[in-house]
Amino acid sequence: MSGYARNSKLAAYQSVSAHGGVAGEDPHRLVLMLMDGVLDRLALARGFLERGEQARKSQLLHSCITIITELRGSLNFAQGGPLAHNLSELYEYMMRQLLRAIAEDNGECVREVSSLLGEIRGAWVAIGPQVAQGAAPPRRER
Repeated sequence: MSGYARNSKLAAYQSVSAHGGVAGEDPHRLVLMLMDGVLDRLALARGFLERGEQARKSQLLHSCITIITELRGSLNFAQGGPLAHNLSELYEYMMRQLLRAIAEDNGECVREVSSLLGEIRGAWVAIGPQVAQGAAPPRRER
């Protein structure tokens, strides 16, 4: 078996595994997974930026922008009110900073976005128990 065939089969397995893991998750957990994905990619991109590997850095930061766009698109402005609008503006700022990081090889922009998203993630984790309680089916009184 060639290395290419082995790698493509591994990639297919990983894709099925990833999609299978996502299908059964609740929306709160999915958002957390997206945030974790961005944070992981930002850490990798910082390393590539420090080593001068422009292509990989740019690919990873572009991927981060795409995921942040999805996070921004998932905001519920009707229920979230001012908080959702503030998050939308913060996500927009993060995307601009990542574009700047790509154009200027600016590691400080990457660190800033990582810090901001880390704070949002912390708040998201903190509300997890409240979301789980709110999502629990109502108990029937006997």
